[in-house]
Amino acid sequence: MREHELDPDAPAQWGEGLVSVAEGEPITLDVRLESVHEGILVSGSVGTRYTGVCGRCLRDVAEPLEVEFQELFAYPGAEATDFEVQDDHVDLETPVRDAIVLSLPFQPVCQPDCPGLDPVTGERLTETPGTASAPHIDPRWAALQDYTPDPGVDAVRAAENTEES
Repeated sequence: MREHELDPDAPAQWGEGLVSVAEGEPITLDVRLESVHEGILVSGSVGTRYTGVCGRCLRDVAEPLEVEFQELFAYPGAEATDFEVQDDHVDLETPVRDAIVLSLPFQPVCQPDCPGLDPVTGERLTETPGTASAPHIDPRWAALQDYTPDPGVDAVRAAENTEES
């Protein structure tokens, strides 16, 4: 068993969504390599930082990321495996990249309660908290404002109108 601490940089951009780990971003690896019967078992933790934009208000986001991974690198043989030991070495780039990309948030937010953008003006709601805009009503539906949601009230109004006549 061997333990190593490595500090490489990301060789390429990892991630394609709203956030990603940029090329050249420092990565901290703490790995443990254990010899087992089938090959070499690699366990470790990865620390880095992702950058991108908030999924609600499009503000820039930069957050730290910590993830653990474990992978078996099998000795070359008759059985096909995803990862193999090559000349007594293991290539950690693919399992580390997979662990990082799979842990990136799908819908990142700048703060947990980010209100997003105003659907009418397109302004960030966090920048204009005191201005409450009146709800925009489509003119095609404006005639429906005269109707009440309680059908009992309509029946009472109709009864009052027939009594007055």
